[in-house]
Amino acid sequence: MKYKIALVTLFIITVFNCKTQETVTLKTDFNFDWNFKLEDSVSGITDTEWQKIRLPHDWSIANKLDSIKGEGATGYLLGGIGYYKKDFVTNLNNNQVAYILFDGVYNNATISLNEKELGFHPYGYSPFYYDITAALNENGNKNTINVKVDRTRYADSRWYTGSGIYRNVKFITKNKLHIPIWGSFITTPSITNELATVSIQTTINNKYNTTKTAELTTTIYDKDDIVINTDTKKITIAKNASQKDLTTINVNNPKLWDIDNPTLYTAITTIVQDDVIIDTHKTKFGIRSIKFDADTGFYLNGKNRKIKGVCLHHDAGIVGSAVPKGVWKRRLQTLKDIGCNAIRISHNPASNEFLDLCDEMGFLVQDEFFDEWDNPKDKRKNMNEKSVDYITRGYTEHFQEWAEKDLKNTVLSHRNHPSIFQWSIGNEIEWTYPRNAESTGFFNNMDWSGNYFWSLPPNNISTIKEKLNTLPKGKYDIGKTAKKLTKWTKELDTTRYVIANSILPSSSYESGYADALDIIGFSYRRVIYDYGHKNYPKLPIMGTESLGQWHEWKSVIERPFISGTFLWTGIDYMGESNKSWPKKGTASGLLDLAGFKKPSYHMFNALWNNDPNIYITSQTLDKSIYKLDANGNPIEKKEGSWEKNLWFWHNVNEHWNYNDNDATVVEVYSNCEEVELFLNNKSLGTKKLSSFKDHIYKWVVPFKKGTLKAIGLKDDKKVETVITTTTKPVAIKLTTDKQKLTANGYTVAHIIAQILDKDGNPVQTENQIINFNITGDAKLLGVDNGSITSTQNFNSNKVKTSKGRALLIIQSLQNKTTPIKINANSASLKSNQIEITLEPNNN
Repeated sequence: MKYKIALVTLFIITVFNCKTQETVTLKTDFNFDWNFKLEDSVSGITDTEWQKIRLPHDWSIANKLDSIKGEGATGYLLGGIGYYKKDFVTNLNNNQVAYILFDGVYNNATISLNEKELGFHPYGYSPFYYDITAALNENGNKNTINVKVDRTRYADSRWYTGSGIYRNVKFITKNKLHIPIWGSFITTPSITNELATVSIQTTINNKYNTTKTAELTTTIYDKDDIVINTDTKKITIAKNASQKDLTTINVNNPKLWDIDNPTLYTAITTIVQDDVIIDTHKTKFGIRSIKFDADTGFYLNGKNRKIKGVCLHHDAGIVGSAVPKGVWKRRLQTLKDIGCNAIRISHNPASNEFLDLCDEMGFLVQDEFFDEWDNPKDKRKNMNEKSVDYITRGYTEHFQEWAEKDLKNTVLSHRNHPSIFQWSIGNEIEWTYPRNAESTGFFNNMDWSGNYFWSLPPNNISTIKEKLNTLPKGKYDIGKTAKKLTKWTKELDTTRYVIANSILPSSSYESGYADALDIIGFSYRRVIYDYGHKNYPKLPIMGTESLGQWHEWKSVIERPFISGTFLWTGIDYMGESNKSWPKKGTASGLLDLAGFKKPSYHMFNALWNNDPNIYITSQTLDKSIYKLDANGNPIEKKEGSWEKNLWFWHNVNEHWNYNDNDATVVEVYSNCEEVELFLNNKSLGTKKLSSFKDHIYKWVVPFKKGTLKAIGLKDDKKVETVITTTTKPVAIKLTTDKQKLTANGYTVAHIIAQILDKDGNPVQTENQIINFNITGDAKLLGVDNGSITSTQNFNSNKVKTSKGRALLIIQSLQNKTTPIKINANSASLKSNQIEITLEPNNN
């Protein structure tokens, strides 16, 4: 028999056969009502007044870009020392304990409560918590928690990190007999269509001074909150002790978690004494199986699938690293729409909120632990460290002492997310161990635009072995460190595969590094896929950092033994723009900094999406990558160059505005077998995809004003797209992705401003400064035009458009419900007005 019950917030539930319950298990949102001030010795600014803020909070993104004091590695935004404090009152009874849980603070954080230091946490990406019971003042008296964040090392990374308490914080109270934070681990060791075995490992802490006996009950609910099955047993725990319980529960006819149907279940475990619920613990999980085969690739739930993945850094442009869930959801959905099914969190652990979204939306996730191990990388040069100064001191300073704790905290916190299918122990580590780099023959004679990407290793296997045996050894050995990291990972989870992103796999195979891995990931080394499979056939291979080009995907689909790839990157990101001012970030993404689609996005829509799709771009012949052959057809200026394209898409436009009779090259990205192109309803001919090795349809078209239309045919289905010559701008059109927001202080709306001509066509060739006018209960999170070279402050209501468009993000306020009205204007243009209603927060 199935029962339906409500799952109530804060895990206070009704359990059958229990007479009463204590409201002693509370997981409270601790993000509101903080105070903040900044001490910034770099810019000479010191805030003496406390500002009222809500977490998550990134103070660096609110700064102005600084080309003089700032560093391109971290996006020309400065750090400083940030001080946070929050006053609160508790009402605990003698049977309770209290914890505070931080999902991430960047970085070098010192946490104190009532002037008692709780601890220091240097790593900016790992979650951590403290038992604060002993430091609390008596009930009814004010408590003050202080967090000092030292980001004076503002160039301590190779990408933009943000500064401050940029992830969620929770205050948790429990009975002294309780399931601790991260105290449940759920696996699904056996799955068939008829039956799944769910294994639930539960830790129980007894902080009483006497032995305790209780009843432990675990109930599994489906996505509709219907009871599937339950288990109850008696437990006895010695005083001041901790023990683990293993429970097995069967699920009949399980609904599997899959990238197409990401079904989630919920397990609620309760501890009951004398018919009173004294503790509850809620865990969402998925039932799914994963397998990598060295010859045939990746299997999800027994089905062979290619991993169509992208790498993502943790910033989101406008909002920096304190990214609202709704901002990530818009970005992830845009990637999902073209068939993207996997995310590599590069090069650090994700937030739990991000992983929740991946669970809910159906993304596989590679969760990466570290970008540096024993030896540092040069943050400015993006290679082994060339210079030593204070502001670039990064995680290597703490690795020996903190790596095990940070890795294990991450695994404990994240291991119930069904989206995670790989743990990555490191990213491009080899170059920081000199003999590993030297043994390959690369990096001493490397040309970034040439031989590394397209050449086999200069040294053969025997030479690599010899050099690894004879070259001077450093203080640390890459193979030994890798084995240590893998050991720590597998002490807590053996259900996922351990991988690393190897930039020198030919060395890694022989140095002991690859021996520590379940899969080896190649970083821009698709040219040695066959080399790796032939010489080391037992170790599965995939691309873990690859170029967003057709030749990369072609190399994957031609090889069954390659499981898939992660493109660098899914979205443009802040930083890694060393000495490139005014370029503040890296434009390698399929989406730009504002989440707008780029031409490469449409190309991968053609490569990854089975539904018929088609997209037009254009460029004048002289600015294009083509020349004309003897028959007047466009051919590459350098034959075969498409096979060696690197990170950035070639220069094309998404408009049809040129001078009369300009020779233009029209490109069409499509998965259709054939496409016919029309100019002003006159056919310019039908072409077949099989005729283009670079997977791009091409026509040479003398420009005429009007409409360019492409019609594609795939599997007897037609699909078409058009671009039209635009006239002068006459208006601004505002659109929003949300008509309603919940007044909880979290929900967001994205408002896009697009300049239009008199016929309502988007004008991409003219840009204007737009002012957004906002009334009602909204917080302005920022504005952006998506351009990697825009140097204006994000924290503004004014922005110059790029390609005729710009983005505004607003956020609701807690318990404020005055409707939001937004319009925009420039010096010569006005917009429509949009209205967003605010619904009361009932949680």
